[in-house]
Amino acid sequence: MHRYIVIEGPLGIGKTSLAKMLADRIGAQLFLEDVEENPFLVNFYQDQKKFGFQAQIFFLLRRYNLALEMGQMGLFHRTAISDFLFDKDQIFARVNLDEKELWLYEQLYQILKKRITPPDLVIFLQAKTEVLMERIKKRSRKYEKNISFRYLEKINKAFNEFFFHYSDAPLLVVNASDIDFVHVPEDFEDLVGRISTMKSGVQYYIPMSSRK
Repeated sequence: MHRYIVIEGPLGIGKTSLAKMLADRIGAQLFLEDVEENPFLVNFYQDQKKFGFQAQIFFLLRRYNLALEMGQMGLFHRTAISDFLFDKDQIFARVNLDEKELWLYEQLYQILKKRITPPDLVIFLQAKTEVLMERIKKRSRKYEKNISFRYLEKINKAFNEFFFHYSDAPLLVVNASDIDFVHVPEDFEDLVGRISTMKSGVQYYIPMSSRK
């Protein structure tokens, strides 16, 4: 089994739920990002242009500290699973920041990235924007109530493009539009088996229910 697994995907995809289930299933150490601790987040969704840079820098530094913490807690002595990839911070930055802000952000990002250990496996969950929007509405988080379909579509496309070019670690792409790992145990167990055999390159997961 891989020592360091990251589960990623756009807003509302269910990466945290899957990370929790997978960590419990294989007895891994779990590292979760607490998005709500960002003090600029509510203001950002009300005025993205005004608060985008503050929100992004907070996320960048927080994700950097979490990544370092994972290494300091004996990452390679026990399997670790997280619901964030440090590199993905760039996705939001490129969507939300203007040219000057992005230039400054990139200078800091490149300095911090040099100290980050890449994962052994990345599981990228993808879904249609309509599905993401529906799931976001169902979970009813206060700070997400102002998210527009247009903004979510931009983020979703940016995630797909980013991972289309991603090559820092083996990548397992999962179309999660019609998959419910929480309520369909067969699909979850099948995915666990697929993860254990994933070695290198890019592979695409087809859930058991879709192969029947």
